[in-house]
Order: sequence, then structure tokens, then C-alpha cells
Amino acid sequence: MKLDEFRKIVRSEFGEGLAHATPANVREFLDRMESDVIPERFSNRIVLNEPCNTYEEVIRDFFAQILEMPSDEAIVALWTLSLYLAFSAIESQYADRFAALFQDTE
Repeated sequence: MKLDEFRKIVRSEFGEGLAHATPANVREFLDRMESDVIPERFSNRIVLNEPCNTYEEVIRDFFAQILEMPSDEAIVALWTLSLYLAFSAIESQYADRFAALFQDTE
């Protein structure tokens, strides 16, 4: 996906400056982006072929692959990963706050 096309999609989804981004609609957006990237013929079947044995190896392999991607694809991949990580942290903070509100005090 070209960066200009991705920018248009993000802006139409969340507005300028991502003004309408929430943990819920970010998750939905990322799910849709992932399903658009995976060819339809693989949508019902996932095949794991991971040569890495540790989390550290997986991370190194991911970033090594990003370096070999065309710039537009690498930016989209890193931007969506960053969006996921940032909004997951926000979602986790909200969950902690709400858990405290609904804790049983007995």
C-alpha cells in the first residue's frame, strides 16, 4: 500500500489529527487493515512457519524484514504497529481504572 493511500484511509477513519481515534475504533481499524493485507485465499487458514525460537529472535527478524521492505510499506507497517502499541496501553490504563471502580470491597 502506498503511503498517500494509507494517509487518506487513516484520515477518513479518524479525522484530521486522529481526533476521533479511540481504543475501540483503533482496534477495529487495525483488524480491517490486517484482513485487507492478507489475501482472501488465506483468510480461513493460518500457517505458522516461524524459524525463530525466542521473542528476541522474532523481534530481530521483524525489524530486519522491515529494513528490506519498500519505504511506503515499511512506514505503514511501523505506523500501524505503533498505533496498536499506543492504544493498547491506553486501553490497559482504562481497564485498570474501571476495575478499581467495580472492585468488591468486602
